[in-house]
Amino acid sequence: MRELPPTAGLPLHFGDLRPGSAPFAAQAAAWLGVEHLQLECSGTAALVVALHAISRLRPDRREVVVPAWTCPLVALAIHRAGLKPRLCDLAPNHYDMDATQLAAVCSNKTLAIVPTHLAGRVADVATANTIAHNVGAYVIEDAAQAVGAQQDGRSVGLLGDAGFFSLAVGKGLTLYEGGLLLACDPALREAFAASHRAIIKSNPSMDKQRALELIGYTAAYRPWLLPLAYGRPLRKALAAGDPVSAVGDDFGPEIPLHTVSDWRQAVGARALLRLPAFLEATRQQALRRIQRLRQIPGLTVFADAPGQQGVWPFLLVTMPSEAIRDSALHTLWTAGLGVSRLFIHALPDYAYLRDVVPPTELPNARSFAARSLTITNSPWLRDDEFEKICRRLERAR
Repeated sequence: MRELPPTAGLPLHFGDLRPGSAPFAAQAAAWLGVEHLQLECSGTAALVVALHAISRLRPDRREVVVPAWTCPLVALAIHRAGLKPRLCDLAPNHYDMDATQLAAVCSNKTLAIVPTHLAGRVADVATANTIAHNVGAYVIEDAAQAVGAQQDGRSVGLLGDAGFFSLAVGKGLTLYEGGLLLACDPALREAFAASHRAIIKSNPSMDKQRALELIGYTAAYRPWLLPLAYGRPLRKALAAGDPVSAVGDDFGPEIPLHTVSDWRQAVGARALLRLPAFLEATRQQALRRIQRLRQIPGLTVFADAPGQQGVWPFLLVTMPSEAIRDSALHTLWTAGLGVSRLFIHALPDYAYLRDVVPPTELPNARSFAARSLTITNSPWLRDDEFEKICRRLERAR
């Protein structure tokens, strides 16, 4: 039996696991063409560190504006930093925030706006910059799903005041969790470093756990073992009527904040050498396949605008209605072909976020959540399998 992952993660080699150490953050910075990257234990931890730093610089501001449809960990990170999330609805049938509403929800209470480069696509950071700077706020780019993406030849994360990347499983390169924090201004970089020193501590127990998980990922991330590591838990959750657990959106309130071991950094440095070729191969594959998806009536597939070169962990699409989306997913989600959903709900609709996120009218975000699905861009998805997915999408009613 063969199972495909929902995202195109870079497979690790067993040779990557040999002992050693390496300046992983410096090597990643050189690849991205940025001056400095700060390594954290996850993308979520990187956001916590950044928010902790800027809240000390602007202690009179407590609100952080985020898209209403994004990873629930963003809201949890804001809460962990002692701040309040303020939600902005999406533009109609788009993952970006609605510009008119964004301007309306920002005020002298706004500490930061967090535009999100979802699915490796490049978000509209320019509009966020204009609105944020008009009210004296920062812009922190959520590039968790977009390491390697560019706007006008520059890495995302350089477009606003700061940005962060995730190195979790399925996000291209992984250390089995890990994050990179980026700032353009040297003063802001120093504030991030001070925040790291204040809240990030070594944790030998977590080092051991992450090391074991990284070894397990190296062994299991291949199509003939993913039925056990990914497929079985997925089908169990769906059979129980729990799509939140099926996509891994069921996060607890605790956010680990610890250092990253030298060995895991060495593993990442070795794999990093293969990442540019992997991203280019998956980009070329995606560009071919989105042409086929565009032939399907009523389906929207999100791609790059002029000047953008995103990355392609998966293809994000929307269907004409929730019923049609669900009809397609009825067979595709459990078919082992890497078709899934990204985030199940708009943020207020997660039960565990009720004390974190205020109830809000968000028609566009809820519509996007109800009509969207994702298709893996893994090189393991063969052309005939991709065509099978397309035919099922065409038949969905």
